[in-house]
Amino acid sequence: MNAVDDTQKEQLEAALHEEPDNSEKIYELALIYIDRQQNTEALELLDRCITLKRRDSAALYARAVTNLSMSNYRKAGCDLLKTIVLDPGCMPAYKHLGFIQFTLGKEEMALKTLKKGLTIDPEYTGIYCVLGDAYLDLGEVDKALEAFETAIQLEPDNAEAHCKMAMYYLSRGDMKGLKREYELLKTLDAPLSEQIGTLFF
Repeated sequence: MNAVDDTQKEQLEAALHEEPDNSEKIYELALIYIDRQQNTEALELLDRCITLKRRDSAALYARAVTNLSMSNYRKAGCDLLKTIVLDPGCMPAYKHLGFIQFTLGKEEMALKTLKKGLTIDPEYTGIYCVLGDAYLDLGEVDKALEAFETAIQLEPDNAEAHCKMAMYYLSRGDMKGLKREYELLKTLDAPLSEQIGTLFF
């Protein structure tokens, strides 16, 4: 963590000492904690923030993502549902909610959530990545391939989309396809490419 971030953190902490109910500064400090992966501290701040402003969609979304990173799926899901009600255009909320529903075995509900997100923004790449995963899990391989291909068409340099395509090829036993994605990921996401390389090549 660099000195600028440390200074900002100290300034926010000092400001909150003077104004303990300043929800904007509580939220800003929570984001710093999230960035530092100090999730427990971030959750405490976001709880305070939401107690002060119950309809704060940004704080609800931040709390959802923090809970998601701690595998608290049900709590994250509740906050994501509230986020979507308050801010129907928050595309990452649809992606994360679909992922949670899919992870909890609610595949049909996940598909409904993801497709609803795409009616709002049909060019949001992240949703196609999760949609493809859901179809792959359901054995609908053609639909999975279509979703991953759409993600790559929309964002040719999106590392997540290429990683999903690599896993698609792996699931089909297509090592040539996997190798192709592995080579592409070398420039898009070197650490991820290295992981694939270590496991399969």
